[in-house]
Amino acid sequence: MVAPHAPVELWELDDPQLEPGSVLLETVASEVCGTDVHLLHGQLGGVPYPIIPGHVSVGRVLECPGVQADALGNPLGPGDVVTFYDVHETCWSCYHCLVARQPNRCASRKVYGITYSARDGLLGGWAEKIYLKPGVKVFRIPEGVTADQVIGGGCGLFTGFAAVDRSRLELGDTVLVQGAGPVGLSAAAFAGLGGASAVFMIGAPEARLALGETFGVDETFDLDGTSAEERKDRVLALTGGRGVDVVIEAAGHPSAIPEGLDLMRDGGKYVIVGHYSDVGTAPVNPHLDINRKHAEVLGQWGTGFHHLTRALTLLARHSEALPLQNIVGKTYSLDEANQALADVEALRVTKALITP
Repeated sequence: MVAPHAPVELWELDDPQLEPGSVLLETVASEVCGTDVHLLHGQLGGVPYPIIPGHVSVGRVLECPGVQADALGNPLGPGDVVTFYDVHETCWSCYHCLVARQPNRCASRKVYGITYSARDGLLGGWAEKIYLKPGVKVFRIPEGVTADQVIGGGCGLFTGFAAVDRSRLELGDTVLVQGAGPVGLSAAAFAGLGGASAVFMIGAPEARLALGETFGVDETFDLDGTSAEERKDRVLALTGGRGVDVVIEAAGHPSAIPEGLDLMRDGGKYVIVGHYSDVGTAPVNPHLDINRKHAEVLGQWGTGFHHLTRALTLLARHSEALPLQNIVGKTYSLDEANQALADVEALRVTKALITP
């Protein structure tokens, strides 16, 4: 991806010189997600174009000089299928790393497929090989979990898990998920696994909502086929007139925010996870929407390694509740990357994969 608003180009780069502690992967698949569309439109700051996109990927180990185990101590060697935590180079010496325990806000953090330049090497998933620098946290995919499941969920799997984790969901809570993409679908499934008594979803198109039902959603609301008033009437009817206990915003559109606050009960919790990039502002009344409602409004920007490992551990045990392989709409070769981006932006596919 050479620059914002420019077509993606196919480049040939040199093989990396392997350092001790590094891992070289043969790419099995890398996702195309909404963040990649935002990157194409220049909506994220600090991106050192040209970049190799693809921040969540699955690969097969080709070489791993000096590495005998993954980040959790599982044996690792050539032929193993792995994923990896895309965030790297957090300093662990600044205020946010050491005191606040919020390494996502570390000024030194780098992200594969987003904040590494293509001139620095094979540091993104839209490539035949991926070079994992020494210290990148590699995780061998658990037994019983397929590469299609992991990459079908992609970053949405881990982000959806992080959103539910951030909500501090309590047993018996009612949950509303705004957005029916991979983040919303994963959040809905993890909310159900976490003990929600009912999970509702607002989104579009209809095919995604139908997929939501297979992820444990109890009732869906077509964003295009219902009005905000109709959705509110139905949610209130389903919750004894109170509204839902927890709202998870995974829509990535400003208009979702006031509706989410409106559908949340007094004293409820609202987790905003879909606004990873700046897509505009939303009108909020601090008194009516937050203060008088005694609301908890929480942001969840990105994920931590613990989200990745815990999500995949749950996937290994509850694969039927997380049919992530069904999210994959289409696979594309490297020279079809521009079409993949266009299809994701137009919502023609729920999840697109690059399979070099």
